[in-house]
Amino acid sequence: SVPAGTEGTDASAPEAPEASTSTDAQSHPVSGEASIDLVILPEGYGQTKQVNIDRLVGQIRADLEHELSIPDKSLFLMNLSGAAEFKQVLPDEKSLRDLGLKPGDRAGIELRINYYQEQAAEEYVMPDCLELKVVNDRGEERIISVHVQRPVMEKPYFGGYRNKMTGATFHHAVTQTAPIQKKDVHIIRFHREAQTYEYRTRSTQCKREAGTQMEKVGLYVDQRDDMVMKPRRPYFSSADKAALVLEKCVMIQCHARGMLARRRTRQLRQARQEREELEQREAERLQLEADLRHKREVERRMHPLTPEDFSVLYKELEAWRVNEAARIQNSGFDEATRRAAQYELLRKETKLLQTIDKLKIKAHSQNRDSKIKGKLESMAQPKVWLQTDGETTTVHTPFTTRAKELMDLYSGLRLPLLTVDERLDVLLHVKWTVKEFDCNLTREMVDLIDREADMLNRGRPEKSFAGLRKRLANLFLQFIETPEFNPEAIQFQKVPREFYDQTGTHPLSTVPIKGLGC
Repeated sequence: SVPAGTEGTDASAPEAPEASTSTDAQSHPVSGEASIDLVILPEGYGQTKQVNIDRLVGQIRADLEHELSIPDKSLFLMNLSGAAEFKQVLPDEKSLRDLGLKPGDRAGIELRINYYQEQAAEEYVMPDCLELKVVNDRGEERIISVHVQRPVMEKPYFGGYRNKMTGATFHHAVTQTAPIQKKDVHIIRFHREAQTYEYRTRSTQCKREAGTQMEKVGLYVDQRDDMVMKPRRPYFSSADKAALVLEKCVMIQCHARGMLARRRTRQLRQARQEREELEQREAERLQLEADLRHKREVERRMHPLTPEDFSVLYKELEAWRVNEAARIQNSGFDEATRRAAQYELLRKETKLLQTIDKLKIKAHSQNRDSKIKGKLESMAQPKVWLQTDGETTTVHTPFTTRAKELMDLYSGLRLPLLTVDERLDVLLHVKWTVKEFDCNLTREMVDLIDREADMLNRGRPEKSFAGLRKRLANLFLQFIETPEFNPEAIQFQKVPREFYDQTGTHPLSTVPIKGLGC
């Protein structure tokens, strides 16, 4: 963000002679004119002009729109401050004199530019029923209702026909009619043997004739060359086949049952192993939770941070005191010994209370540092935008980048064990950052930085910087938490800004500093 009055852009370069004229006019004001500081938000560019207080606000706005080359009625003049106060948009029909300005006064006006964005037209949706006016051959006009049938499939485009005489355009018939639905006809089908089949018979004559003839009365068959053939294996009857099938079935059953038994055994063994591993993991988890719980109890007693931790310490201290007082009361000591024991008990209790108070101070410091660190990290986090497809986009805005730079400078100020050159480099960067704004807070920070740099150059011991560095860090933290200097801090304000004490952040220059996020 650029403070008002320190513009260095091309838009303000041609107005340099006019700015010098305004300086002369400020010392010798022209009759009927006032010095107006114009600040364009949220860019923060500023310019000073001499304006006639009798001119209407609409005329001033038109001149500024012509000078800035922006569309008409896209510039808004608001929040008049200085010699006169007006917290809304300045009305076009009033003049500066009507708003309370007098000749020679000095005031500031905020300028905001709003460009009109044309909205896209909504998509046309065809209704379910169309009413068409049709004129027949006799000139009578009729209204015909046409029911629109939504397409269930993409139709091919086959062109159309245009009447050259009348200019009427006709689409192809396919695009005008509904698609033909194919009927799912179930045809009854039978086996080929049950259907009509044409058989053909073919006969052939073998090259060699053969036959078989048995002996009978009156016929002699020569058997000298005949051979008696015997099978190599004995005859395999149906009973033998049935016995073999039974034997093989029993063997298959044995192998199948063995396979099922082994599979069941593996499943039971795997289930037992998984159960044992689950029990072991559960036991390890319980042991780890017990160890972490014990470690947490020891840690919350050694290094307490929360109010609950200190409540536990106070309760245990009270229980110890009651037990010790009861032991001394029931010990049977004489009066002098009992008084001495009670005195020693009181001394130990006082010492333990002092120790708890020291731990409370230390815990308060640690909690404050962690809270500040979390707050600065939240300011420096980029914006996360949700897209229409469910994905997220991370965007770094100028405000988050500014918050990240200020967080790095604050961390550098809090770093211990730095060399003299490193510390001077950090102080120089902080000084450049805060000198962009001129107010009581930044002036006090610059004085502290110059004082520490002088002490570093003189070689003062490290312990002499403790108070100075703590004060400088607190002031820079206040600088970060101010929306006028860090616009992202406006999101973390718990109460409205006007209820804060802003005496230290009020600008000391003639051009007001406006917060970009306010």
